[in-house]
Amino acid sequence: MKLTEQELPGATRDGDETAWRFSALRAAFAETPFPSYAERRGALRSLREALRKHASACAAAAAADFGVRATAETMMVDLLPSLLHIDHLLKHLRRWMRPSRRAPELLFATNRATVRYQPKGVVGIVVPWNFPFYLALGPLATALAAGNRCMIKTSEYAPVSSRALRALLAEALGERWVGVVEGDAECAKRFCALPFDHLVFTGSPAVGRHVMRAAAENLTPVTLELGGKSPAIVSRSADLPRAARRIVHGKTVNAGQICVAPDYALVPREQVGAFVAAAASAFAKLAGDSANYTSMIDARGRDRMYALIEDARALGASVTVCGSPAQDAAHPGGRQVPLHIITGVRPEMRIAREEIFGPLLPVMEYDRFDHAIAWVRNGERPLALYWFGTDGSESERVLRETHAGGVTLNDWGWHAMNHDMPFGGTGMSGIGNYHGEEGFRELSHAKAVFSEHRWFPVELFHPPYGSVVQRAVLRWYFGARS
Repeated sequence: MKLTEQELPGATRDGDETAWRFSALRAAFAETPFPSYAERRGALRSLREALRKHASACAAAAAADFGVRATAETMMVDLLPSLLHIDHLLKHLRRWMRPSRRAPELLFATNRATVRYQPKGVVGIVVPWNFPFYLALGPLATALAAGNRCMIKTSEYAPVSSRALRALLAEALGERWVGVVEGDAECAKRFCALPFDHLVFTGSPAVGRHVMRAAAENLTPVTLELGGKSPAIVSRSADLPRAARRIVHGKTVNAGQICVAPDYALVPREQVGAFVAAAASAFAKLAGDSANYTSMIDARGRDRMYALIEDARALGASVTVCGSPAQDAAHPGGRQVPLHIITGVRPEMRIAREEIFGPLLPVMEYDRFDHAIAWVRNGERPLALYWFGTDGSESERVLRETHAGGVTLNDWGWHAMNHDMPFGGTGMSGIGNYHGEEGFRELSHAKAVFSEHRWFPVELFHPPYGSVVQRAVLRWYFGARS
């Protein structure tokens, strides 16, 4: 479904609010097509202060959407990263905005070449339910730093968080900087069909295909963060209990409903039993208090976890349950799913093929390190990759011989919270970045500007061809036969 520019000016708030909001933001951008450093900094500072003020309300909203989600978890992994992201942008924005001097070709020596980073216009941001604040505020902050206006489509699976985000943004920025759209899948389709100047989507590869297809109708550039099966490779040189604890931590934060969560572990065959025991012990310490252990977002997500478990059992896997299946009996819906460790995994099992996005940990054994590398390389390229150990030659092999959007060594996920580095996928795990200087560049148009001085003899390159100067130039570059 393509919505043309000609259809937008007549959009009304009573008719199509999504198109109306887009038109309003497009008009606001046209009035100020290149916000100054002071204006951009002011918008980021307002966003930062509103985030600090609304943090408690946002944490309460996330708990309402999930059923169980500790305030501390929302503050640590949803709101604090948003604050760190904004702080990083404020620190570096002035430098990033400066035109970049470039060297002209020798033929054009004495002239001036620069690249200016121009705002693209109106950026669309599609936000998933698993981190309803960070995955909205991170792309938003980068887009604002680049001088854009933004329109955000929130998830219908996190309606309370969506309302909290709308209130935060209304106070911080107002409708001339950012618009928030709430609605179902049909609303999302119409949103992605708008002729944005850039579209940022976070979600599954399946939905990402539809988003990219819709964006292609308008030739809208996209940034897609799509997840995937992120491996955790445990080396024989690793401290096994330490590696197990950190991998389990990645499966318990937000109940593993994280795009960069370790999807599965690759463990030396002779250490699998010890690893499973260490992982079960770690889960008891990390998630023994059910009041702080996040629920699955809905019954469908919970039921999918148990369907994956039953599929693995039916095909011969062994399952270790780390906790009680009735762990959430005191809460309506019973959506807390304890960690399940699955061994004896075979390629035809769903847990070996699908991104898990929950607290299930398949453990694949390997004999030689070459086998672990081959397993990763034979799959789709993941959003993240983790390696645990002290053998520098192994870690270098992982970095050289495998592809992933980002890597953390001896832990999981923390590369995504270091905002001076790019964050994004590769292959099936995504396209583009929205952290760091790379994110600022992605949401800006790099405009090449060549300034020719008044007395430069460019006419020497004009027809008629064959002049002495032209022949000398061609001999210089191509040799005497030219």
